[in-house]
Amino acid sequence: MATKKVSIKKKVTKKVSAPRVKVAPKADASALTADVYTALGKKHSTTTLPESVFGLPWNGSLVQQVVVGMEANARTPVAHTKTRGEVRGGGKKPWKQKGTGRARHGSTRSPIWVGGGVAHGPRNDKDYSKKINRKMRVKALYTVLSRKVKDGEVLFVDSLSFSAPKTSEAKKSLSAFAGIKGFELLTTKGKNAALIALAQKDMATMKSFRNFGNVTVVETKDLNPVVVLKHARVIFINPEGAIAALTARS
Repeated sequence: MATKKVSIKKKVTKKVSAPRVKVAPKADASALTADVYTALGKKHSTTTLPESVFGLPWNGSLVQQVVVGMEANARTPVAHTKTRGEVRGGGKKPWKQKGTGRARHGSTRSPIWVGGGVAHGPRNDKDYSKKINRKMRVKALYTVLSRKVKDGEVLFVDSLSFSAPKTSEAKKSLSAFAGIKGFELLTTKGKNAALIALAQKDMATMKSFRNFGNVTVVETKDLNPVVVLKHARVIFINPEGAIAALTARS
């Protein structure tokens, strides 16, 4: 008896596409803001920080390379020893070569003699300098400043000016800044507590802070990774001018 083949039709289900959902545009991640304070330590306004200067990720290898190179370039060898050819005297052979029973010597200025030259001593003619590209130095500075901003170690002050050099007025400003959260150590840390960066040269301000051993005042255009890393906090005076001076270096 022949068997009939039964064909089974598969039910095909149509895929229903999900409705399209409109995605809202992402917020601008480059919009970094920071509070601006007055010389009395009161919050005054806010300022927008460029991401290219204050929003870079940490690059430890770049910072290490630039810092080591800058410190090597600032190194001035002072220690200098004389070799046996530079020490005065020793032109005559101490004794004849053979027959005395003593060791043979050709000069009393050999390194093994008292008053002789120094073998493998320090020399001031050695060059320790290293080449650092300008772009590397600038990016390392931006990287360090970005890390400082991220850690809350940067303070922006709208203005700070003195009609005449006055240490007492500078002390009042430091005490006011120490009242801001995160900057309490300005009046307690003994060394390298703060680096004050001025948008332009102001001799009255520089002289006002000159008597403080834990504060350094420089112009913003002269900032470098080494001096920024050596200080616990950085205070920018006149944020607009400081940002303009920093972006001009890129």
